[in-house]
Amino acid sequence: MSGLDTPSLVPRDDPSAGDGGSSTGESVAIVVVTYNRADMLARMLAGLAELNPAADAVVVVDNASTDHTARVLAEVREQGSLPGLEVITTGENLGGAGGFRLGLKHAYHAGMMRIWLMDDDVVPAPDCLGVLLAVDGDCLMAVREDAAGDLVEKAALRFDLRNPLAIRPKTAMVETHYRSRAAMPELVEIENVAFEGFMLRRRVVERIGLPDASYFIFYDDVDYALRARAAGFRILAVRDAVLVRQLDFSQQHDLAGWKGFYMYRNLFAVHFRYGANPLVRAKPYAIAAGVVLLSPLRPRRRGGTPGGRWSEARNVIRALRSARGMRRVPDTSVD
Repeated sequence: MSGLDTPSLVPRDDPSAGDGGSSTGESVAIVVVTYNRADMLARMLAGLAELNPAADAVVVVDNASTDHTARVLAEVREQGSLPGLEVITTGENLGGAGGFRLGLKHAYHAGMMRIWLMDDDVVPAPDCLGVLLAVDGDCLMAVREDAAGDLVEKAALRFDLRNPLAIRPKTAMVETHYRSRAAMPELVEIENVAFEGFMLRRRVVERIGLPDASYFIFYDDVDYALRARAAGFRILAVRDAVLVRQLDFSQQHDLAGWKGFYMYRNLFAVHFRYGANPLVRAKPYAIAAGVVLLSPLRPRRRGGTPGGRWSEARNVIRALRSARGMRRVPDTSVD
């Protein structure tokens, strides 16, 4: 299924380890998942090479890319700019969820004490890792901004799975509440995360296991945050840990397409798993019914999937059926 094409990671508490990582002696691995975005990956890896302090290791999970990702990784290795670089090449596209599960499992079994999860479309500021390591927290989140320097951190201050009338459980976000990084306090407690700058200690993995690969894309990070908080871990967004997105957010995906299926299905699965009462757990049925009933009235969006309106209705019905099979968290142990 997957193959590791470099030697195993070396934890920092091994006397032969390098000089990267935390001043407290905690070893640090960065786990990056990539798929067919070679040019962005190159810019991202260049940013990782500028980190001070440096991480002990960078694990890139290449999700069976078909572009020139392999060439980019080979060039970085030849240049020696990331001496701790390892590449895991999967035999198929496992999605972001499967990629992060694989990379996190590898870093955990290598003995790393802190693991920093990151997509291929972000670039950390040179001091970002050092700022995070200075905070004594088990679950930390770097704060995202766009290329213009504007705050675009969409992590939820409130993720409501108690109120059945809250159609969208994310009822408040960092960016909408604070508007700017300068308005934020140094640490902000949040209720969900994105696997774009989320750092966790190994004790979190020991307690709750690995991400759930069955999500494929979307909501795997939300699920992980909900499990972490249920286990008693606080999640803190660290204001001065700057992470820059290379792409604009595009939350309005084509809900009639394949991504729409996963967005609906995984949102429903989160409600089925973690809804605090029967009415919240019934919300997926209400949402699906609403989409089907309103489909004839919706204008077809430009560039949308052919067959538009009814395709979304079919998508949401399929999503509901599939989500019913995801009610229970599968085995996420690290063994």
